[in-house]
Amino acid sequence: MKKYEGVFIFIPNLEEEARKAEMDKLKSIVESYKGTVEKFEEWGQRRLAYEIKKTKEGFYTLMNFTSEADAVNELDRICKINEKVLRHMITKDER
Repeated sequence: MKKYEGVFIFIPNLEEEARKAEMDKLKSIVESYKGTVEKFEEWGQRRLAYEIKKTKEGFYTLMNFTSEADAVNELDRICKINEKVLRHMITKDER
């Protein structure tokens, strides 16, 4: 298993309960592939560097997890079709 770091930017007008539900979905995907989530940080709402989908702000979250590559592929697939996620990026944690 390898360590990964993922940053997810959610739409800013998403209610807190809905945002927590989306974050729980991400955690459950990692855990369904026998992975573990070490850290989940909410960075809060921040201004975007450029407009994405006519939105100037987004709610940033960071997730550090250990898993197989299949979990990363599934997270990527789910985030691409989820309209509540503006952008996401998952990288291998080399530390």
